[in-house]
Amino acid sequence: MTEHAPFAVLTPDFVLDAIESVGLLTDGRQLALNSYENRVYQVGLEDAAAVVAKFYRPARWSDEAILEEHAFSAELAEREIPVAAPLLIDGRTLHQHEGMRFALFPRLSGRAPELSDPATLEWLGRFLGRIHAVGGLQHYQQRPALDIDSFGTEPRDWLLAHDFIPPDLLPAWRSTVDQALDGVRRAYERAGDVASLRLHGDCHMGNVLWQPGDGNRPEGGPQFVDFDDSRNGPAVQDLWMLLSGERSEMALQLGDILEGYEDFRDFDDRELYLVEALRTLRLLHYSAWLARRWNDPAFPAAFPWFNTQRYWQERVLELREQIALMDEEPVWPE
Repeated sequence: MTEHAPFAVLTPDFVLDAIESVGLLTDGRQLALNSYENRVYQVGLEDAAAVVAKFYRPARWSDEAILEEHAFSAELAEREIPVAAPLLIDGRTLHQHEGMRFALFPRLSGRAPELSDPATLEWLGRFLGRIHAVGGLQHYQQRPALDIDSFGTEPRDWLLAHDFIPPDLLPAWRSTVDQALDGVRRAYERAGDVASLRLHGDCHMGNVLWQPGDGNRPEGGPQFVDFDDSRNGPAVQDLWMLLSGERSEMALQLGDILEGYEDFRDFDDRELYLVEALRTLRLLHYSAWLARRWNDPAFPAAFPWFNTQRYWQERVLELREQIALMDEEPVWPE
C-alpha cells in the first residue's frame, strides 16, 4: 500500500479475509460498487443477507472522526430515521485487517427518488428535518466544519501550491477564484450568524435510495446512505442539492421540501443566502479533491476530462456565473 496506490492490497481474497476476520462466513460472492474516495464492495454471506463493506482511504479520517460519524448514524437509526448505519459486531463498528480499516453495512436496494414529485420532496424534507433535529443536539468534535476556509481558501491554496492550473490560465483563474470567494464572504455576511449542526454533508440523489414498501416499512420511502462526508455546517447544505431547473422550479421544489422539513424543525430563511455560496465552495472543493487524488489509478480512468486546458477554462466560466448568482436575491420558497 502506497500513497499512489492506497488500495492496492484490496484483492478479492483480501476483501473476503477481512470480512471473515470479524467472524462472518462469506460465500465467495463480491461485487465492487461505485465509489472513488473509499472502496466499497457487496459481499455475500453464508446463511445471511449480503453486507456492504467500506474500506476507508488511508490517512483521510482519524479513527475518532470515523467513529463520530458512526455514532451519529447509529443515533439516527435508534430514532427510527431511515439511514444506513454501520453494523455493530463484537461491540465495534470500525474494524481493521492488515492495516486497512473497514466497516460493514446492511445491503440496501432502491431507486433514485422522483424529485419532480411534490409529495416525494415533502417526504424527503420530513426526514431531513428529523435528521437535523438530532444533528443539532451536539456538534462533531473530531470532524471539520464545512466553511469558507476548509472548502474555499484551503482548496485554492492547495491547487496553486501544486501547480495544477495551466500557466496561461493562472491569472484569470486566480482572479476569478478570489472574486468568487469575496462573493461567498458577502453571502455569509448577509445570512448572518446561522446555526451549525451535524449534517449528512453530501445529500445528492445518489445518496438517497427510494425503497418499495415491505413488512418493516409498508409505505416504503427514502433511505439515506453514505455519511462519509458528514460535517458541521448550515442546514441548507443538505437541501440545496435536491433543487434543479429554473428559479421558478427551484422555488416550488424548495417550498415542498420545507413543507415537510418544518414539521420537525424550524428552518432559518436567512440560510437561503448561502445556497449559491455553498455551490461555489463545492465547485472549488471538487476540483481540489480530484487533484489530490490524481495519483490514485482509479481517478485518471474515471475522470479523463480532468486537468485538461478545457477543464480549467470551463471552471473559470463556471465561477464567473456563480459570482453573478451570489449577488442576486436568493430563491425563496413558494
